[in-house]
Amino acid sequence: MTELEFRSAGIDDIPALVALVTSAYRGDVSKQGWTTEADFLDGNRIDPDVLRLDIERPHSRVIIAERDGQLLACAHVSEEDGSGYFGMFSVQPDLQGGGVGKALLGEAERLVHEEWQLPSMRMTVIDIRDELIAFYERRGYHRTGIHKPFPYGDARFGIPRRDDLRFQVLEKIL
Repeated sequence: MTELEFRSAGIDDIPALVALVTSAYRGDVSKQGWTTEADFLDGNRIDPDVLRLDIERPHSRVIIAERDGQLLACAHVSEEDGSGYFGMFSVQPDLQGGGVGKALLGEAERLVHEEWQLPSMRMTVIDIRDELIAFYERRGYHRTGIHKPFPYGDARFGIPRRDDLRFQVLEKIL
């Protein structure tokens, strides 16, 4: 098997990225993997217009992981308040648990630390996602104790099936 290749996404990648992110988090297909949010969120996981802005704005990059030209995973990294911010982390459901995500997270951390010279990486995770938070903790992230509200009423980020969702901020010193 050939090694993973990483590249920055372009505008032409938006339809494939929306499909990948949706498959990793929403609907029955997402239940093949362990990152699914289908039990507590319906609707969109990513809005194509928001994705376009993320690709085009300065100090922001959508990283694609490919093997033999096939899109396997993606993540969005940006500079936010003097730190890197990691989000939109998506791996094809049938490849989850196989090391692709760990490699992509490592590439995102390398970019933030070596290229952007930022001291840390932050992310927000829905706080009921214990298994996902544990995944990040095993990779050196810690809970900051900071919580942020879920964007109820903004269907661009999903339609909640419960009323107790909020985000936990995680951080890692790079």
